[in-house]
Amino acid sequence: MSEVDPVMVIGASGMLGRAVCEALTAAELKFGRPGPEELDLTSRGSIGGAVLSGYCRTVINCAAYTDVDGAETNVGAAKAVNAKGPMMLAEACESSGTRLVHVSTDYVFGGKAKRPYPVTGPVSPRGVYATTKAVGEKAVREASKRNLIVRTSWLYAPWGNNFVRTMAALTRDRDELKVVHDQRGTPTSAQHLANVMVMLLRGKASGTFHVTDGGECTWYELACAVRDGLGHECAIKPCTTEEFPRPAPRPAYSVLDVSTTEDSVGKMPGWRSNLAGVLERLETY
Repeated sequence: MSEVDPVMVIGASGMLGRAVCEALTAAELKFGRPGPEELDLTSRGSIGGAVLSGYCRTVINCAAYTDVDGAETNVGAAKAVNAKGPMMLAEACESSGTRLVHVSTDYVFGGKAKRPYPVTGPVSPRGVYATTKAVGEKAVREASKRNLIVRTSWLYAPWGNNFVRTMAALTRDRDELKVVHDQRGTPTSAQHLANVMVMLLRGKASGTFHVTDGGECTWYELACAVRDGLGHECAIKPCTTEEFPRPAPRPAYSVLDVSTTEDSVGKMPGWRSNLAGVLERLETY
């Protein structure tokens, strides 16, 4: 048994959680994946019962309220999962001497920058989802000394509900499509993120790290890459954010500076390369 395993993966059935379980299996690390009936992230008693049992050395929290628009009206649910839950989890991990890995988001930044956001950059969240994630980050740092916070962006996988699978279906079924071209960020393969998280864990990293694919693009460019990679013929036209108003604000620019992470684990593969690998494994869409 290493200093890392056994690992408890919270949210193992989600898009990232599934990738994390794959990465842990490939790394030959032992892990458990409690279901919601075994660990309720909104219940202090449930969290304590699972974490304080002492069977795990590391907890990876992949659970989050990720409905960005839904959070604007379901404020209580977003706070419970994204802010209060991580705080209670961090407190339990601190009490048991357990290492906590917590996943956060590019949304904690304001989206008005012109260059990649450094890890130490000031947060300026806009909207309920972004605000609750920023509060969750802060709570983890304050409650747990042995924490690793990983921020990521534009997450996708061969499975689950994500932009890549949505574009795969739409470019297959439609003749024409509009996608915003004035929001710039970096796609991130969930499998790539999971593998880097395992490397950071094994390297005993702590603090905050940014993990994305390499490079940057717009949603329009990503949609075109999905279409072309699958050989679809849908005409995709660029449009502005104003043409598709949403309840929650979207960052115009959310590229994360991954230089600190690259210093630790090596260069991030380019987003086009990672996308090609995911498209080869794409589940039914």
